[in-house]
Amino acid sequence: MLIGSFTTELVRLACGSENGALDLVIHLDSDISEVIPYLNTVLGGFQYTREPRSVSLRLDGSLVVIHPRKICVNAPGDSAEQEKIVEWLRDKINETWERRDAIEPRFESLAVPQLLEILRLLPRTNCGLCGEQTCMVFASRASKGAKCSDDCPPLEGEQKIKLEKYLGPFELGAFL
Repeated sequence: MLIGSFTTELVRLACGSENGALDLVIHLDSDISEVIPYLNTVLGGFQYTREPRSVSLRLDGSLVVIHPRKICVNAPGDSAEQEKIVEWLRDKINETWERRDAIEPRFESLAVPQLLEILRLLPRTNCGLCGEQTCMVFASRASKGAKCSDDCPPLEGEQKIKLEKYLGPFELGAFL
């Protein structure tokens, strides 16, 4: 087991203080540097940094940055959701560490999903059934990990499969 104990802290970032957004910081009891390239592979990190080592990913639309001795999660929701996030991350990190011999570590970032490529795969009806005003807004949210192909009711068939395949490396989906 790589992560045993940890502490959590809610912080208010200066840039988000006007809307009351809190970020969750998980302070780790051990250095997890060695597992970060494996997490980049397993969790589909979109930004990987070699020095200092870190990986950034989207988790249900929230940005998560994993550093050697801490994990930062922006806008983590209520305390029950925070607890689920912390447990899920701890379990994923420990599981990845245990399986590292069967995983090819990735030491580079993924290409960022392109807004226009996502839009091209959508029906472009601006129907609003996804909860967004336009398909362009939906594409923007999907490029940030906040929407997936299942969130567009009229999307079906080959176009849905293409969008799932395109967004696949960038989505962790609903983990909660």
